[in-house]
Amino acid sequence: MEDERNILEVRDLKIDFKTYAGRVKAIRDVSFDLRKGETLAIVGESGSGKSVTTRSIMGLLAQNAVVTGGSIEFKGDDLLKKSDKQMDAIRGRDIAEIFQDPMTSLDPTMKIGKQIAEPLMIHKGMKKEKAYAQALEMMKLVGITDAEKRINNYPHQFSGGMRQRIVIAIALVNYPEILIADEPTTALDVTIQAQILDLMKELQEKINTSIIFITHDLGVVAGMADRVAVMYAGKLVEYGTVDEIFYNPKHPYTWGLLNSMPTMDTTGDELPSIPGTPPDLLDPPAGDAFAPRNPYALKIDTEQEPPFFKVSDTHYAATWLLDERAPKVTPPEPIIERQKHFKELTAAALKSHKNQHVNEQEEQL
Repeated sequence: MEDERNILEVRDLKIDFKTYAGRVKAIRDVSFDLRKGETLAIVGESGSGKSVTTRSIMGLLAQNAVVTGGSIEFKGDDLLKKSDKQMDAIRGRDIAEIFQDPMTSLDPTMKIGKQIAEPLMIHKGMKKEKAYAQALEMMKLVGITDAEKRINNYPHQFSGGMRQRIVIAIALVNYPEILIADEPTTALDVTIQAQILDLMKELQEKINTSIIFITHDLGVVAGMADRVAVMYAGKLVEYGTVDEIFYNPKHPYTWGLLNSMPTMDTTGDELPSIPGTPPDLLDPPAGDAFAPRNPYALKIDTEQEPPFFKVSDTHYAATWLLDERAPKVTPPEPIIERQKHFKELTAAALKSHKNQHVNEQEEQL
């Protein structure tokens, strides 16, 4: 039954790429939901399938891509069944995307005012004067100073951070229901990164858009996402709330990603890394694709693909370590510390809720 909270439902998505060497199975049975007003982060190493998944939502797959199965339901319609012309009406109006590099996302020969106003003229049929007035308001909304003067500037006249604000303005000018942000802060320094993330959260609250945030940086996810989906070798391997993924991860791949992320307590000169490289998706391995890199791999991992095991109502992980027959495995020490912290947070939240309930009852008496 369709969940009314979901604005997007991806089911059993499979995508191959035709190459001279054969078919690359880039996306293999990916399913997830996006709820109204939430931020869903999709994380994983380069080549895990994050961007291909979102390109399929936008209908922007490469010519050698073949969707071999699945559906992408948006407001009751399967986007995979839409024609290019029908998708042209959806892209930029209902679903918009912020791409990685703002310089290559903008037309260097066109003034930024026109680039922001153009989606309004195309999708809403606005007259030029009204579209430019709205573009000016959007420039102010995303924090571009002296907007009245700078509306006639070209992209090269702005800094990297300001160019990214312009790209965000173009994406949000039609108030889309879904915003896809594909590593939107990768090319920016840390200070500008924080400003852009704060801006996106602020704008999300104002226009109530849903965000799919693509990144390999778990540090960015912590302050941005409501839920997190972890991808590896074209598949989802774990998903849950941001607290569950950060403080109570269950998949060894998620452990590896978290261990490679520096924290305030990190000491030493080197960060631990995940050994080995992702598998060749021309011929995906049998069983769990992460098994060759997994120090906790079981014999069954090389033979049979793990199903999703339920950790909680909101948390699932595809690892045989969660099977009741599996031997008990001790996670790395940093993960154990995270789990302890999660239990402390949960206990504190329950205590606070209980105290609040008691106070409310006393006030009623």
